Amino acid sequence: MANLKEIRNRITSVSSTMQITSAMKMVSASKLKRAQDAITQMRPYAEKLQEILGNLSSTLDLSENAYSEAREVKNVLIVGVTSNRGLCGGFNNNIIKRVKTLVDTEYANANPKVLCLGKKIKDLYKKTDNYYINDKIAPVENIFAELTFENTAIIGENLMELFENGTFDKVIVVYNKFINAASQKVMTEDFLPIVSVAEESSAGAGDYIFEPGKIEIVEDLIPKSLKVQLFKGLLDSHASEHGARMTAMHKATDNANEMKKDLTLSYNKARQAAITNEILEIVGGAEALKG
Repeated sequence: MANLKEIRNRITSVSSTMQITSAMKMVSASKLKRAQDAITQMRPYAEKLQEILGNLSSTLDLSENAYSEAREVKNVLIVGVTSNRGLCGGFNNNIIKRVKTLVDTEYANANPKVLCLGKKIKDLYKKTDNYYINDKIAPVENIFAELTFENTAIIGENLMELFENGTFDKVIVVYNKFINAASQKVMTEDFLPIVSVAEESSAGAGDYIFEPGKIEIVEDLIPKSLKVQLFKGLLDSHASEHGARMTAMHKATDNANEMKKDLTLSYNKARQAAITNEILEIVGGAEALKG
């Protein structure tokens, strides 16, 4: 059995760790509320806009919508979205595993490149041949330091430009979709080209009436919709990060508390044994003097 000093030191260490994890849990819970409100308000608008975009794309030809052009996939860009910090369970590992599967298996023959949004995935890929560097995106690559639509728009515009000029034939976004504080779902979405939605209903197959003009609306709506979809994914990831960290820190705090109880019990047993030994030595010494 460890001596009393060692056990005391371990109890102190566990108590300090428990204070840190508890504080991190409270901070993440506070940030989660704001992040959850942001994605809850954004999601209905983004999903409806994506639905309109998909329906609209089916009525346009390539001269009107270059972003729907389906090409042979010779070059693919994978946008991996992780957090800048750890201590959030499997949040980052799930994204990294999915991106690795896309790079090594599904698109291994399509010259895959990875655009890293988030420090954790960047640390993994920055020394590999698959890492994609772009001077236009570099200033906002650490987007979670200041997550705004304006910074997202810079990335979205560059992705559209890379697809339009033929640098990449396909752009995929991998991120965590926020379900609730305890669960997230890894999403792999085709960002470009835009997939047309073919609906069987007469409403989905009907013609759109454009006002003021078809070209003007399309030129404004499609880029805006793509930027909104990317922003929604980043907001989802941001809320998922805080939910995952809050859950992880809650479990860590509970585990530290259990460990502290076990150590305290061990300390009391060791202390009791030490006191018993001292009493036995005193009694033995007294008996020896009597003899």
